[in-house]
Amino acid sequence: MKFLDQAKVYVRSGNGGAGCVSFRREAYVEYGGPDGGDGGKGGDVWVEAVDGLNTLIDYRYKQHFKADTGQHGMGKNRTGKGGEDVVLEVPAGTQILDEDKEEVLADLTEVGQRVLLARGGDGGKGNTRYKSSTNQAPRKSTPGFPGEERWIWLRLKLIADVGLVGLPNAGKSTFLSVVSRAHPKIAAYPFTTLYPHLGVVDLGPGSRFIVADIPGLIEGAHEGAGIGDRFLGHIERCASLIHLVDGTQEDVAAAYTTVRGELEAYGAGLAEKREILALNKIDAMTEEDIAGKVAELEAVSGKPVRRISGVSGDGIKDLCREAWDIVLEGRAAEKAAAEAAAGDGWTP
Repeated sequence: MKFLDQAKVYVRSGNGGAGCVSFRREAYVEYGGPDGGDGGKGGDVWVEAVDGLNTLIDYRYKQHFKADTGQHGMGKNRTGKGGEDVVLEVPAGTQILDEDKEEVLADLTEVGQRVLLARGGDGGKGNTRYKSSTNQAPRKSTPGFPGEERWIWLRLKLIADVGLVGLPNAGKSTFLSVVSRAHPKIAAYPFTTLYPHLGVVDLGPGSRFIVADIPGLIEGAHEGAGIGDRFLGHIERCASLIHLVDGTQEDVAAAYTTVRGELEAYGAGLAEKREILALNKIDAMTEEDIAGKVAELEAVSGKPVRRISGVSGDGIKDLCREAWDIVLEGRAAEKAAAEAAAGDGWTP
C-alpha cells in the first residue's frame, strides 16, 4: 500500500488533573492554612498540515490517538503540569470529516494550517481556592474535567492545478512522465495506474504548475466498475482538466462521452471545469486518420481538439502552455476574490 487517501481515526484529549486538599504544617511557622494546588489541564489533540507528505499511509497502522492527562495538584500551592498535546501530521489538502462523513470540520489547504480536534479538560481546583474569612480550613477540591473524544475521517484531496482524465491506456502516465520528472508505471495493458501521481511541469522561471494523473475511468465507474471513481476527488481542486483520448482506438467519440458521463455522474463541479481535449498517440496514426478522428471529437464535444503524442512529443509544449494560461487565470481570480473578501472586512 503506497497510497492511502482516507483513514478513520479515534482521537481523545486528556482529562484535567484533580485539585489537591493540603494544609501547611511546618514547625515554627506562624501561619498555616490550606495550600492545595490546582490540577493541570489535559492535553489537546491537533491536526496540522506539514510539508513532505502526500499520503495518509501512517494512519493505516495506527488509528487511536490519546493526549496525556494533566498532573494532579500538590501541596505548597503547586499546580499540576499540563498534559502533552498530540499532533496529527497530514499532507496539505486533507479534509477533516465527522464520523458520518457528511460534515466537513476543516479543510487544510496550506502547509502550517493547524486545527484543534479535541480540547483537553480543565484541571480541578485545590482547596486553596475555597478559603475565605468564614471557611479558613476548607477540605474541598474538585476533580479534573474529562477530555473530549470522537471518531473522525481524514480524507486527502491532492492539491494540483491540472488534472489528467481519460480511459485506461489513453496515455496519461506517458504524458505525465514526459512533461515532468514523475515516473509513473507505464505498460501496454489497462489500469497500470492504481493510485494518483503528481508531477511538476516547469515551463521556465515562475511558470510551474502541478499535474495530477488519476487511474483511468471506464463506463460505470461511478457505480464502482473498474477502480471506480474514488480518486476523482483528487482533481476537485484543479483549475482545469486535460482530457486525453487514445487516437488508435476505433470509436473516439464513445471514449470521450464515456469519461464525460462519469465526470457528470460524480458531480462536485468536475463537469463544469475548463477542459482541454487532446487526441493522443498521433505518432501511430496516418494524417487521414488523425483528421477524421479530430472531426469526430469536435463534433461530439463542440470544442477544439489538440493533436499530441506523448512518445514523439508533438504538441506537448503548446498544450502545457495552454494549461498554464488557464492556471494563471484561476490564480488571478482567487487572488481577486481574496482581496475583495479582505476589503469587506471591518477594521477598527
